[in-house]
Amino acid sequence: MADQSLPKVRTSGAAPAKTEAAPADEGISRRRLLGSAGATGLVLGTAGAAVGYAAAPTEAAAPLTSLGADRAMFHGKHQPGITDGLQARGHLVAFDLAAGAGRKEAAALLRRWSETARRLMAGEPSAHDDTDVARDAGPSSLTITFGFGHSFFGRTGLEKQRPTALDPLPEFSSDHLDKKRSNGDLWVQIGANDALVAFHALRAIQKDAGSAARIRWQMNGFNRSPGATAHPMTARNLMGQIDGTRNPKPSEPDFDQRIFVPEKGEPAWMANGSYAVVRRIRMLLDDWEKLSVKAQEDVIGRRKSDGAALSGGTETTAMDLEKTDSQGNLVVPINAHARITRPDQNGGAAMLRRPFSFHDGIDPDGVPDAGLLFICWQADPLRGFVPVQRKLDRGDALSQFIRHESSGLFAVPGGAAEGGYVGQKLLEG
Repeated sequence: MADQSLPKVRTSGAAPAKTEAAPADEGISRRRLLGSAGATGLVLGTAGAAVGYAAAPTEAAAPLTSLGADRAMFHGKHQPGITDGLQARGHLVAFDLAAGAGRKEAAALLRRWSETARRLMAGEPSAHDDTDVARDAGPSSLTITFGFGHSFFGRTGLEKQRPTALDPLPEFSSDHLDKKRSNGDLWVQIGANDALVAFHALRAIQKDAGSAARIRWQMNGFNRSPGATAHPMTARNLMGQIDGTRNPKPSEPDFDQRIFVPEKGEPAWMANGSYAVVRRIRMLLDDWEKLSVKAQEDVIGRRKSDGAALSGGTETTAMDLEKTDSQGNLVVPINAHARITRPDQNGGAAMLRRPFSFHDGIDPDGVPDAGLLFICWQADPLRGFVPVQRKLDRGDALSQFIRHESSGLFAVPGGAAEGGYVGQKLLEG
């Protein structure tokens, strides 16, 4: 829950990012939009607004039905689902290769998965045995992203190609990890602005796995839907706090350096790729909601209403860490979450956060099983996630209201070339 915010970027691939609406005569011809008949003149939100994240307030509003036409591109410099705006629905899935499956089977699987992702992201049906779950829907900003876990390399005889950046994360004091819901050989991230489109992709990916891999764990998430607010803003989490104000932006000169492995980086197959840390963070909402708004704001270091720092200004105003009140107390408490997570307080460590909220029901004692599916991207987790989390371990005021219940670290290679598949340089190199 670092104090960082994702900018509005709608498509993957080489900068500058650009979202394309699928043409009426292609892409969505298989799953045609319902059209204006379902809109009845209702205008909600902004066209292609990055879900829950900051969008230009001057953007023109668009009919709700147009949301289905938004399309992210599968082929490109980077995989989709990293710099794209948050989607309303998400599924995270980890797979383990089946007994006896190795490099050959993994390559065939990634080839199948990549072709399915390309088709579905274009609004087309699966190549084989499509379920018709998403019939009549457009692409709906669908993105499908693939990554490799630490154990994948041993299973495929590729240990020498395993990046040092993929070494297991250290233990943290806030960890209460369920090993059955952590790690995995392969990781798939699915996001879309329509629940049926997202589920359709999940089912297709599962079916494509066939006998080569089995699901290790699967998690479902959500964000605010496009058009749900007339005031697009940084996302709110289930604690009601604006969450993600200081995310690095692609417009910043060092963005690629912080988030992506350079083209001449090591190992070579990870060029233009990134590393994803995935954490299921349960929020202890009953305890949190007992606090006054003032107490909640002191824990975070920002106003609950608009995300502005307690030192004053607006959400984007730089936080004054030295400002004191009339009694000489720091306005932003020394253990405030937003203070601790600032890059300038962590040797410049930065990561691109792209989370989903989750709610998996109510426990028998009446406690909600809810929180954040934390996903952060960085060129090297040892310089991104790890130093920040270590510092949070040493005194973050928020730590008593959250619990890290599962964890994974995955190497996400660069985007697939036209006619190629994700991970091809690794599996055929």
